[in-house]
Amino acid sequence: MRGLLTVKRTFLAVLFLGLFALAARNVTDPDIWWHLKTGQYIAEHKSIPRTDPFSFTRAGQPWVAHEGLTELLLYELERITGFGGLIVVFAAVLCAAFFLLYLRCGPDPYVSGVVTLLAAWAIMPVWGVRPQVISLLLTSLWLLILERSERNPKLLWWTLPLTLLWVNLHAGFAVGLVLSALFLAGELVERVRGYSRRSAPQLQTAALILLLDLLIVPLNPNGLRMFSYPIETLQSAAMQSYIVEWASPNFHHAEYWPLLLIVLGTFATLSWSRRELRPRELLLLVVSLYAGLCAIRMMPLFVLIAVPLVCQRLRDWPTSRSQPLRPPSAPAQLLNGAIILAIAVFAGVHTAQVIQRQPQAEMERFPARAVSFLQTHPPSGPIFNHYDWGGYLIWKLYPATRVFIDGRADLYGQQLLDQFADTIQFKGAWQQTLEQWRIDTVLVSADSALATGLRSAPGWTVSYEDSQAVVLSALPHSIQAKDAKRLSWECKKLPLSEHFAGYYEWDQFGISLFAAPCE
Repeated sequence: MRGLLTVKRTFLAVLFLGLFALAARNVTDPDIWWHLKTGQYIAEHKSIPRTDPFSFTRAGQPWVAHEGLTELLLYELERITGFGGLIVVFAAVLCAAFFLLYLRCGPDPYVSGVVTLLAAWAIMPVWGVRPQVISLLLTSLWLLILERSERNPKLLWWTLPLTLLWVNLHAGFAVGLVLSALFLAGELVERVRGYSRRSAPQLQTAALILLLDLLIVPLNPNGLRMFSYPIETLQSAAMQSYIVEWASPNFHHAEYWPLLLIVLGTFATLSWSRRELRPRELLLLVVSLYAGLCAIRMMPLFVLIAVPLVCQRLRDWPTSRSQPLRPPSAPAQLLNGAIILAIAVFAGVHTAQVIQRQPQAEMERFPARAVSFLQTHPPSGPIFNHYDWGGYLIWKLYPATRVFIDGRADLYGQQLLDQFADTIQFKGAWQQTLEQWRIDTVLVSADSALATGLRSAPGWTVSYEDSQAVVLSALPHSIQAKDAKRLSWECKKLPLSEHFAGYYEWDQFGISLFAAPCE
């Protein structure tokens, strides 16, 4: 047991327990709700949906549910453990991804640990309980396999079962295939230049394994469609226009400054280092940098590639070589153990508090009270809803109520998303949208332009409202006709007096007949 609680191990324990605490976050991603409902659908129907079951605007249209296995796991985990289980498991998945990154950063635990922490900070905007986090872990593992295969080529065979798993978990599997192709291309360039570290048979084996990985891709419920789907996603105008994560990182916002620091630090380190950048490394760095600057969702790819390159060159800087550390004394080990215990208790308490806050976080981000109203007062017809709330409505109201739109931008397409944007902003042909889809219930944020406009529009009344959301309902046509009569009334004599006029007025309780002085 002597030397078990060394300074190095204590440092690593503190680092990753701290990362676990930071990664424990409430379930607030707008898309997680339709992922959960899809998982429930798969569990109940024993099959992946091929057409859209959740909306009325795209009902029956082809839908690529590329995250089927992940969604089933999400649903079963939530069903068995509740949201607390989701929070803990996804915090652990993030920690595992960062640990694999740490293993690629070199033997110096302190330099590697600090840079890993900076890497985690840089990609914090994409943390959370969401399928993309699983792709982050698999990308980190894939890079470790590729790099370690230089010393042990047999490791590449592990990409075959990993591809089979990944293609059923998330469309991010394409990242692994692209990385393998870039590795192979870079090493072919190195061989042409005469300093490849792999023999010709090894390169041929790597090419064969990449081909086998490609042949495995159709082994999923969507079959050959998964070859084209990642490319369609990257080219989708709807995704680029309406999903924030497919936009470029805005360095005016502080949350992206750590990424900017890594970009600048990478170029500075490469400039100052005397170690030449290999063609393979240069190719990976350029491609991942372009991807990371094009889309927030691709930022982790650049970070996972750049950070080990920085660490390798930081080790080349001249430092004073200290004598090997002696095993810690018993008091020192006791102190180290107390430190680890303290940070473990902190991580546990913090995670428990996050889990306890989940209902509050849900109410703050989503219209929980308005949805409760709709559960007791079901809409009589189609509903128009806020884009970010569509998934939540699917989780809470399906199958009784289907949504107008939700986070599946690839399903809805540019035209419907533009129609939604014009309507929610109360501009353009907003009224045509409501008439086209025969909308009789609207659930939007209380301060939206559409809510403000419909409050004063004839034929609409507020059924429910709180500080967050408002539910507006269309009045029956008979009431609307009488209301139109009220809006255009003219002064007429009544039996009681020639100075008063009769008119109708409606509210949520019905119609009343009033008399008012003539002007």
